Amino acid sequence: MGIELTPQMILVMGIVALTMFLFVSELVRVDVTAVVIMVLLGLTELFQPLEENGLRIPWLEYHFPSLAQAAPWLKEMLAPVVPAADLFSGFASNAVISIIGIMIIGAGLDKAGLMSRVAGFILKAGGRTEKRITPLISVTVGIVSGFMQNVGAAALFLPVVSRISARTGLPMSRLLIPMGFCALLGGTVTMVGSSPLILLNDLILTSNQGLAPAQQMQTFGLFSVTPIGLALVATGVVYFMLAGRFVLPVIKTEGAEATNTMAYFKKVYGLEYGINEVIVRADSPAQGLTLDAVETRYRIRVVAALRGSDDLRIGPGGVPRDMVIEAGDVLGVLGRQDALADFATGARVEVRPELQTFNDSLAATKAGVAELVIPPSSKLIGRSARDLWLRKIYGLSLLALHRRGHTMRQGEGVQELPLAAGDTLVVHTPWGALARLQNDRNFVVVTAEFPHEEMRPHKAPHALVFFAVAMGLVLFTDIRLSTALLTGAVGMVLSGVLNIDEAYQAVSWKTVFLLASLIPLGLAVETSGTAAWVAHQTLLLLDGAPVWVLQGVVALLATVFSLVMSNVGATVLLVPLAVNIAIGAGANPAVFALTVAIATDNTFLIPTHQVNALIMGPGGYRVADFVRAGGIMTVLFLVVMMVMLNLVF
Repeated sequence: MGIELTPQMILVMGIVALTMFLFVSELVRVDVTAVVIMVLLGLTELFQPLEENGLRIPWLEYHFPSLAQAAPWLKEMLAPVVPAADLFSGFASNAVISIIGIMIIGAGLDKAGLMSRVAGFILKAGGRTEKRITPLISVTVGIVSGFMQNVGAAALFLPVVSRISARTGLPMSRLLIPMGFCALLGGTVTMVGSSPLILLNDLILTSNQGLAPAQQMQTFGLFSVTPIGLALVATGVVYFMLAGRFVLPVIKTEGAEATNTMAYFKKVYGLEYGINEVIVRADSPAQGLTLDAVETRYRIRVVAALRGSDDLRIGPGGVPRDMVIEAGDVLGVLGRQDALADFATGARVEVRPELQTFNDSLAATKAGVAELVIPPSSKLIGRSARDLWLRKIYGLSLLALHRRGHTMRQGEGVQELPLAAGDTLVVHTPWGALARLQNDRNFVVVTAEFPHEEMRPHKAPHALVFFAVAMGLVLFTDIRLSTALLTGAVGMVLSGVLNIDEAYQAVSWKTVFLLASLIPLGLAVETSGTAAWVAHQTLLLLDGAPVWVLQGVVALLATVFSLVMSNVGATVLLVPLAVNIAIGAGANPAVFALTVAIATDNTFLIPTHQVNALIMGPGGYRVADFVRAGGIMTVLFLVVMMVMLNLVF
């Protein structure tokens, strides 16, 4: 029995076409587009009184007699597309509330320093190059995504990628799409990685009720899809390793610009300093010397030190000039490259090619170069940096002093020069120490754009406990995902890991409005019968086609539907159709059902999936960036999925 095309279906397809046009053309921002479409769906309610009155408009009927004949057609088209009660249901949907919860949980883990440790581990294992970091992030998030919702994995790794970007200088735009895409791919590694796979077994049991005993389908175990998921994750990793430089955009975000200040100091003060990490060897003649003696001789500044295995020293009281250097010390050295070369040769120290010990504590998000001015009322006037023990007391490593148009730098006696009103000090400092000096009347902090980040490492146990509680509820109970994640989020606030204002700031409201506003459109596509009509017409065209062609079309339909409606909605709609197609063609209906559930994660082309919407803002992406990177990935997904499904099953 066929499905007839109705006027309301035509209206819904027109709205979908308008949505796709606005997404691709980017005449307005994607979140604004989503809100506009939601409002447009709501405005169809204006025609409700007209429809209830049988479209009786006498003057129109008098001037246009044919209107009376068109009344039934118009009546159906002008009926509200989405019930008024459901128009704003997206804002209370399980998916949107889950995203809010996982964003807050991720911010709590970050505030407690746990995400920073993960970032440090990835940097230590993968170095600082895009070729090594991207696959490591992708593999990690892909595996994690197999055991929790893919959007949750992506949200948790968002602060990790942000940290890595800040420490390496790699643009977020080069890292977030691989991370997000591999989170989507990782959702296929187990049966709990994505909502469609979680739902699939229930849909199979429901379909079994209408099938003959010989056609009954077996449900899938937790790891039934693991070979397919691992192959898809591997495909994504290899794809970005080979083609990443061609398909990924280079976009400078505001956060990157705020921490990249060395170009400014080079231009204004002629500073060409870099940070390096050195190890004091056992045969180094620097052993037994004070920092002051070494710094004066080699024209360098030591801004951090690690003594032994866990004595990390940085900031106020960290590295005083009378500290005696010992063999095995790891020093964070700031200076010109020629000065560093002299230090390495003369003191026989080992220079590491990149930061390892201090990759977190000296990251651009934790420390950097800043400007301070000595005001006329300062009590420090007349005293030198050496007299004040500026580094020990205030955490300020003086690099240069600018006075009346002249700049004096390290090695030019700047440490012994008495301070005067109006002097500009160029210093290297931890941002926490600089933030405290904003209330010190002896200084005027000129550098305003720096990360005012208050970390709470002492709250790490609380953050871990509530993260574990949330994940335990997700994995081992039947409670709704949103409730489980909000439990963890509320725990983060109540335990003091985050305050409520920080929790609000952790939420990407652009993402929330994008997803919540698109949910009514998916509802309209489903409830109006548009999706069923498109699916039915497509399958009619393929009557008598080989099994593998039918399976491929089912996968393609699932891919297309998941781009314009929720992947759960697409799964619910297409699984019964796929089962019937398989039975009619003599194929395995369970495999066709699984094809639908996996293919609904093939949502790389446009930012309608929660994961893509999540990374769009932080990465500074446009829709065209997803089309370019996601087009090839979409085809690869379909090919690898089809091959693996037929190999495994």
